[in-house]
Formats: sequence, structure tokens, C-alpha cells
Amino acid sequence: MAPPRASALLLPLAAATVLVASTIFLFAAAGTSRWRPADTGLPVPATHADFSAVPVTLRATSATKGQELSFLDENGRPDDPSSSSSSASGAGTGRCDPRDAAVRVFMYDMPPEFHFGLLGWTPAPSGDAGAVWPDVRAGAAPRYPGGLNQQHSVEYWLTLDLLAPSTCGAAVRVADHRDADVVFVPFFASLSYNRHSRAVPPEKVSRDKSLQEKLVRYLVARPEWKRSGGADHVVVAHHPNSLLHARLALFPAMFVLSDFGRYHPRVASLEKDLIAPYRHMAKTFVNDTAGFDDRPTLLYFRGAIYRKEGGNIRQELYNMLKDEKDVLFSFGSVQDHGVSKASQGMHSSKFCLNIAGDTPSSNRLFDAIVSHCVPVIISDDIELPYEDILDYSKFSIFVRSSDAVKKGYLMKLINGVDKRRWTRMWKRLKEVDKHFEYQFPSQKDDAVQMIWQALARKVPSIRLKAHRFRRSSRSERGSK
Repeated sequence: MAPPRASALLLPLAAATVLVASTIFLFAAAGTSRWRPADTGLPVPATHADFSAVPVTLRATSATKGQELSFLDENGRPDDPSSSSSSASGAGTGRCDPRDAAVRVFMYDMPPEFHFGLLGWTPAPSGDAGAVWPDVRAGAAPRYPGGLNQQHSVEYWLTLDLLAPSTCGAAVRVADHRDADVVFVPFFASLSYNRHSRAVPPEKVSRDKSLQEKLVRYLVARPEWKRSGGADHVVVAHHPNSLLHARLALFPAMFVLSDFGRYHPRVASLEKDLIAPYRHMAKTFVNDTAGFDDRPTLLYFRGAIYRKEGGNIRQELYNMLKDEKDVLFSFGSVQDHGVSKASQGMHSSKFCLNIAGDTPSSNRLFDAIVSHCVPVIISDDIELPYEDILDYSKFSIFVRSSDAVKKGYLMKLINGVDKRRWTRMWKRLKEVDKHFEYQFPSQKDDAVQMIWQALARKVPSIRLKAHRFRRSSRSERGSK
């Protein structure tokens, strides 16, 4: 038996070895087989970028020090009149206890250039010159641009929900980050990419890249980030190409994504991050009574047929299915009224194909769900929203890509689904479609509330990472 002094010396060494080994195992377990680099011509950073030269103005925020939890109204002011940092104006009309919410959220009061400024919003000349948020009570929230921009508008809806007058939803905004379960970063990353990813001469750096650099500089300087190493931060980057230049610097945070197709598994994974649904483009089939016999098309697909990377299967399936009876497989785009035609086609079809494109996911799946057209999912690497509580096999059919391209396989599979089984899936679609609706004000169990609830289920893991970070950082400070 080792003497007591030797045992005491060995214990810290053993603990450090376990910590290092667990970290290596986490990265190794993620694997690299499913990762594909972005096919955009944009560089994928190989190392942490140096943003030290990027200037950014930090806004000081006051923190309440009362024992009770405090939360904010839609203008970012404490809603408790007795709070030492509250003001006389801006109190919300609703009231609920933050402790009753599924997740308590602290949101940075970041400059408008990161969020609503991208939509052209500026504070009113007659208002507070230092205001960073629109008054959503008065219906003054800037509208998100239409078209395909909307499919990745997740950060917009989540931010609006936090700014809304105080209601008892799944998430409640708190005034002090120490009272929060998570810290929300209101950067409209997808909109920034869609609108500003190309440099405008004479500028050599795009506005999108510049904003990402400022974002990293802003966050790493914040005490909230330093307190957890970013582990309790939430960053929405739903467009597959958004946040491209800041991913490695911010990867300790939880990302809210559409899929992992363009992320290295060391940067994003299902264990750490969250999958959110696209905002559907097709019209929701309200009061749907169009059952099995009322949908003449057996199998429907409309969209881009020629894709890159994993989307090559679309062309193979097109060649196999284009002449099949009761199958409509055609090219379509937004420019030729594609959304309207897709809505009509899905509403009159029994099954709708959801095939991998440039990335594993697309909004076509969610168009099918709200159209109550049973999705046929052919995407081996797809990850699905809320799958820990939602069983997609009860309203969808999954087909491996290798099977789908076998001659006759897909048609035999679909024709084997009888009216009774299809009707069960159709009824289930009508029950779950509410979970994929983005709206403001948010409603019970809609997409916004489901995302907050999914985030709440990750809070224990987030706390563990934050606590381990503090343990490690305190140990490092103590050894200096």
C-alpha cells in the first residue's frame, strides 16, 4: 500500500488524467465521417482567428443584486418597480414568476447593427438615442424580408419572444445573468449572411465577416462569457453558411442549427447543440379534410434537381421516377411561383419526397408536415428537431439512400402503405404541425416554445460544462 503522502499526491494527477481522457474521448466519439466542408468557395477557418485588432464598443449593463429573480419587460428594463435598477416607464402589463419558466434567459443588449439594424431599424429621433430594441408592443418590430430568407429566420422569432410583453411562456428574460440558465446572443447571423456576405467595393471585407469579428470581440470581453467560457451561451446560426468565420472562436457555446452538414464534429454536435426547424414556405393546410382518397398524386417532389455533394441522389431519383404513374417529380424555384405551386402540389399528394440536397436538411420537410403530406425522408445524415420527445416514424417514412436508388424499391415501399396506415400518419401530422409554426406573439407548443423547451432540457448539461470550466479556471489561477 502506498504511504498516505504518496496517495495524496497521486489523486490530483489521476483527476487531471481523467479530465484529459474524457475530453479526448468526446472529440473522438463525434467522428469525422459525416462532416463535409462547405461548398461555397468561402474559407473554413483551420485555427482560432485573432480578432484582437477589431474595435468594438461595449455597452455597460447594470445587474440587479436583490435576492429575488428579476426579469425584463420588452424594452429591456426590469419589470419589478421595487428593483434598484428599474425605471418608472416601460413596465410590462403581464407578470409571471421567472422561476416557473422552463428556462431563464439573459439576453445581451447588443448594438442594433447585430440584429434589428440589419433590417433597417434605428431608434426614433424623438425616443431614447441609446435604445437598442424596437418597442414590439406597438407593432413596431421591423418585418423580416420575404422569400427564401424566411426559412432561416429562427433568431428573429426567438429574439422577438424575449422582447415581448411579459407572458408565461417556456422562456422568460431575466435582468441578471447570474439568475439565468442560459445567455442568449441576439445576432441575426443568417440574415447577415444572406444580405451581406459579399464585400461591396471599395471595401475588401464583407459586412458579414466584419460583424462576426466584432461579435467575437464583444463576447470574449464580457464577464458573462468569461464566467463559463461561453458554455452557457446560445448562438443561432441556422443558415448552413452563417457564422462561418466565427465558429471556431465561439464553439464552446450552444449553436442552434438546421443541421451539422457544414460543421466539423469538434465544433458542433447533437450532444452540445440544438436542431431547429426551418420556417416553412408552404401554406399550412388549415381545416384539412383531404384524406387518402382526396389526394390524387401518390408521390410529389418539386425543387432543384441538380445539386452538389450529397444531393446527387436527386438526379438519380428523378431519372428513376419521372415516368412512374401518379408521381410528380419536377424542377421548381421561387422565381416561377414555386412556393405557391409547391403548396398546391403537397396539399393534393399522399407522400412528399424530402431528399438530401447540398446539406442533409431542407425546408421541404417542414412544408410537407404543415401540408399533411406524409414525408418520405431520404437523407442519411439528417438530424431532426425535438426528436428526443417527437417520434417522426409515426408520421414519416425513412429510406436509406443506398436503398432508394435500387430499381423499383421506393415505389414498392410506398405502394405497400395501405389506406389505414397512411390515415394514421396523416392524423398524426395534423396533431404535430403546430410544433413547426413560427409566429409572434408565440403560442403554446409552437416552434418558438418548442425550441425553448428543447434548450431547457439541455440546461443540466450546460451547467455541468460551466461548473467544470470554473473548476479548471480556478485551479489555473491558484497555480500561478
